[in-house]
Amino acid sequence: MAASHPAHRPDALTVEVVELIGEAVARYHAEYEEAAAEHALTGAQARLLRLLSLEPLPMRRLARKLRCEPSNVTGIVDRLEARGLVERRPDPGDRRVKVAAATEEGLRVARSLRESLHFARAPLAGLSVEERRVLRDSLRRMLGEAGGES
Repeated sequence: MAASHPAHRPDALTVEVVELIGEAVARYHAEYEEAAAEHALTGAQARLLRLLSLEPLPMRRLARKLRCEPSNVTGIVDRLEARGLVERRPDPGDRRVKVAAATEEGLRVARSLRESLHFARAPLAGLSVEERRVLRDSLRRMLGEAGGES
């Protein structure tokens, strides 16, 4: 018999917000997969390339960010490297460690991927700058990040 716990039922507003976040995430993933396919990439390859467009990263750190095993990251990097989108370099801080880095072509593809994600642009454009800041800061708080201003 399962232990009985007092049921904490979320209020209707919380349920609606969770459902809306879920819908936004589903739309984002669907559009991201579609954009990746247009570049003959898998979603995982596109996500890894996006991360590397920000900065070169060691394989273990990539694995943590992608929430997968380092061996999976190695395979993804191998395939992207074969296409000339990623290269391995010695880590400037520890030459025993290799980092993966986007090549110029990889940066171009990552930029094209980012620019092809349209699902939220029109709705976000309908919000004022202040409303977008509030939304951004609220999402950062939900994710446990600093709410920096800009």
